[in-house]
Amino acid sequence: MNIILFGPPGAGKGTQATKLVADRGMVQLSTGDMLRSAIANKTELGLKAKAIMDAGELVSDDIMIGMISERMSHDDCKAGVILDGFPRTVAQAEALDGMFAERGITLDHVIEIAVDEAALFDRIENRAKETGGARSDDNADVLRQRLSVYHENTAPVLPYYADKGLLSRVDGMGDISSVSHHIEQILDS
Repeated sequence: MNIILFGPPGAGKGTQATKLVADRGMVQLSTGDMLRSAIANKTELGLKAKAIMDAGELVSDDIMIGMISERMSHDDCKAGVILDGFPRTVAQAEALDGMFAERGITLDHVIEIAVDEAALFDRIENRAKETGGARSDDNADVLRQRLSVYHENTAPVLPYYADKGLLSRVDGMGDISSVSHHIEQILDS
């Protein structure tokens, strides 16, 4: 099963993906985690991406598509993946469709985790406290910029998947187990 988790920064996509990995043995492909790893390892991609991410901007389509394509060629992805943080633009969604078609695989579900954006600032502040500020993008100024980018570039991807009949919406303001339960119901339907 191949799914995409959508939602603004701080909506809980990573938390829910981690739960699906544990409960269903799925493979999480988090572009954010991939980029943060590249940054931590000071790779060429990581150094380029750090400046872009710290400004709250999106990393270019060609870098993201190449990274996902390369990762999906690994054997552990053959049984299905959870895409978290990708696609972020309609162009990326179209490229993903092409990549899936070339590989003879399908996209089964696109799940939007809908949240009250005012509450996101509290979530980001709490995550920064819990991680000791490990993520350089966990602050209110960067969140404002990331939300702006999300609405401008990523939110238009939702109608793209709605038109294909793949989009479901989950209220992300509940507790973690409640949100997980609703996602499980969608996946089992």
